[in-house]
Formats: sequence, C-alpha cells, structure tokens
Amino acid sequence: MSASTTKRRAQKSARSRGPMRTYLSHNLKDYGMMAALAVIVILFQFLTDSKLLYPDNVAALIQQNAYVLILAIGMVMVIVAGHIDLSVGSVVAFVGGACALMITEHNVPWLLAVVLSVLLGGLVGAWQGFWIAYVGIPAFIVTLAGMLLFRGLAIVLVGTTVSGLPENFNAISNNSLPNSLGFMGQLDVLTLIIGGIAIVGLVVGQLRTRRALIRNDLHTEPFAAFLIKLLVAGGIIGYITYLLAKSSGGTPIVLIIVAVLVLIYSFIMANTVFGRNIYAIGGNLSAAVLSGVNTKKVNFMIFVNMGLLTGLAAVVNTSRAGAAVAAAGQNYELDAIASAFIGGTAVTGGIGKVSGAMIGAFIMGVLNMGLSIMNVDPAWQQAIKGLVLLVAVAFDIVNKRKAKG
Repeated sequence: MSASTTKRRAQKSARSRGPMRTYLSHNLKDYGMMAALAVIVILFQFLTDSKLLYPDNVAALIQQNAYVLILAIGMVMVIVAGHIDLSVGSVVAFVGGACALMITEHNVPWLLAVVLSVLLGGLVGAWQGFWIAYVGIPAFIVTLAGMLLFRGLAIVLVGTTVSGLPENFNAISNNSLPNSLGFMGQLDVLTLIIGGIAIVGLVVGQLRTRRALIRNDLHTEPFAAFLIKLLVAGGIIGYITYLLAKSSGGTPIVLIIVAVLVLIYSFIMANTVFGRNIYAIGGNLSAAVLSGVNTKKVNFMIFVNMGLLTGLAAVVNTSRAGAAVAAAGQNYELDAIASAFIGGTAVTGGIGKVSGAMIGAFIMGVLNMGLSIMNVDPAWQQAIKGLVLLVAVAFDIVNKRKAKG
C-alpha cells in the first residue's frame, strides 16, 4: 500500500472520528427537523393535558394523515428533480370518485377497483408527464392546468355523494390488523411483534450500511452519533409500538401500507440508477445531460410515479371517508408540498429524503390533531401551519447561505 493511500485513509478515518459538534453542525437540517417534531409533540402533550398521545389518538393520527404520507413520498421525488405538482388534490377527488363509481354502479370487486384506481392515477401522471418531459411545458403550468381539469372532471363524475361502499374497502383506512395472536395483558401481541421486527430491521440495516461505508473507505458518521441515532429511532419505534398495542385496534392497516412504501422508495432514491438520476437532474441539469442521463424519460417516470401514488392516496382517502365527494382532496397538494419542505427537501431541488418528508408530514399531522384537541379555530390552524412552512423554508435557505459563506 502506498504512503499516499495510507495518508488519505488516515485523513478519512480522522474525519469519521471528528468531534460530535462538527458532525451535528454539518447535519443540522436532518436532526433539526427530528428535534422540532419532538418539541412539537411534547408541547401539545402539555397543552392538551396529555391527550395527544392517548393510544387511540396515535392510531387516529396515522389513519387521518395516511394520504399526506403517501403523497409526500411522491412529492419529494418531484421537488428533488426541480419540479412541483399542484394537481394531486384534484386527482385524488377524480380518482376517488371513479373508484367509488366502479364499486357502486358497475359492480367491480372492491380489490380490482383499488388496482384500477391506482392505474388510473398512473395514467393521469403519464398525461402530465408527457407535456412536461416531451413537450417542455413547465411542471407548474401543466399541473396547474391539471388541478383545474381534474377538479372539473371530479365534479362531473361525482355530482352527488357516492356512498354505500363495502366494509372491506372502508377497512383499508379505518381498521387495524386482526388481533390474531391475542393479548399480553392489555397489549396486542401482533403489534408488539411488528414493532420488534421494525427495530431489529432498523439496527441490522444501519449496521450493514455502516459496514459497507467503512469497507469502501468512505466517510462515516462518528460512532457516538451513530449509536445515539439508533437508540433514539429505536426508542421512538418502541414507544409508538407500545401505544398502538395499547389502543383499541392495534396496528392500523394503512400504517403497514405506508411503511412498505417508505422502505421501497427510500431504497429507490438511495440505491438505484433512477434515484441517482433524480438527484442529478435536480442538482445540476446541464451536468446530468452531459453525463448521459435521459432526462426526458426520467422526468416522465417521475410524474407517472406521482400519479400512481396519488391514485393510492385517493383510495385511502375515499376509504377513510366511506364515500366519494367532488370536494375531496382540497389543499392536499399544499399538505404534501409543505411536508416535503418541512422535512428538509431543498426548494431549488437536488436535496431531499423520503424519511425527511415523513417527519414533515407528521409535524403537520401533530399540528392538526393538537390544535383540534384544543378546539382552535380552523382559520387559526391554517395560519399556524403557514407560519411553520415559512420558518422551515427560511431555515433551509439560511443554512445554504451559511454553507456557501
């Protein structure tokens, strides 16, 4: 081994063992959002006389905000690539109406209707992606037009409320996994097992990632920071597992759906060519083109993917309401965009994580539930959420200026 190689490895090793303060300063955004979520939860737990973290309220928080979590996953990918999607709320109403009509008027089995609804969302995404990727119209204009177009189609489809949906369909968003393994005292055993598997999976996955970085002589976070991150994340999962196991239902079905999506899309963004291309396009479009990235195809697939996730969010939203209405999905696009920005996605593109968007979505969800428990007027709720979004984006911009300076 050459002396220069040894020196470089020693330097990298020294950086990996750098002071905790230096590491945290370089990763302030990631840890700042987690700290903000913790502070907001503790604050509302105090302001609501400990009602926020009632087991049933935690389950309701997940069920009520599942649509935001799903939409935020796709929105992160859209924003990282340097685009925006203003149409998702209207598409939720349109696809939700189509799903309800398939089940109630055309006797389509509910499971098949779910699949067709997701595919319909993908078709909408392909329509918008074509104009953006291959015609060259800015995403803001295309999705603004889509917001108007699909809201109008939703009104045409669902002139009156479409109800009478089957119980199995409504169970997607309103029910929990069956208590098939019984109880340990007052705790649902199945939920405890799922939580335990999640913690073990987290530890094993993080250890494998860290070993891979060390094996390839790449920069790693200080071991103390790594250990603290594992303990905090494991503790959060364990506490949420305990609360859900103690709730009247156990593990919400939509939590499993969202968890699977988070795992899949986190892998896609971090470990696939498609994910790297999204970061490349958002970080430096000219460099991505010169590197041989098929930007048109990638942009097209980003919006097809957004459409598929919007179709799934429409199913979840319609299931939660137990009916389809033309006014469904109002401001959902703002919730998804806010979740992405609050979770650390850069306004200018190129930076963002699915996990961060989930934190942002939970911040919005906790604000909604906490303020509702306190009976705060809806107008003030909107104002407070707007201020939170403004502060989050300002935080991102200030950090970038510090880094450049």
